[in-house]
Amino acid sequence: MPLNNMPVMNDMLVRLYELPDIQAHLKRLDAAGIQVRRPNCWEKPLLLEWIRTHFVASWTLECEIAFTVRPPSCFIAVHQEGIEGFACYDCTRLNFFGPAGVAEHARGKGTGAALLLSCLHAMKDRGYAYAIIGGVGPEAFYTKTVGATRIERSSPGIYDFSLIQPKSQN
Repeated sequence: MPLNNMPVMNDMLVRLYELPDIQAHLKRLDAAGIQVRRPNCWEKPLLLEWIRTHFVASWTLECEIAFTVRPPSCFIAVHQEGIEGFACYDCTRLNFFGPAGVAEHARGKGTGAALLLSCLHAMKDRGYAYAIIGGVGPEAFYTKTVGATRIERSSPGIYDFSLIQPKSQN
């Protein structure tokens, strides 16, 4: 059984100096009326509430850190109906990508790939040579999209939830 009854979710490593070009991804989304950009400071409450509604509360805490720097260390995907996805970096730890998520109804359009690449290119522009994707769920997506490789024995890694998990009664 995994430590603290948590599923095994390894970290992955990405070579930022070998990233795919992002322009084709952004053009495809633009044609569908989806814009990928950094959020404005006044959009912070809306984004945090959207994340809380669509994903897990702990991701709102991580995303909140993105707004402590200028420009924010996150990107959002916006359609005329509102937010469709988000992705952060340098929030959980420096040099870490995530959290990130796309609304269920918006999946399969390339939004997740565009958000991922937006963050990774921003990290490369900051001077990082590599990025860590922490606690990965869909390993195949990251391998296919950016050539990420699993970091063996990295679960649970930095994600120690022992303070927020109830202790077992013995």
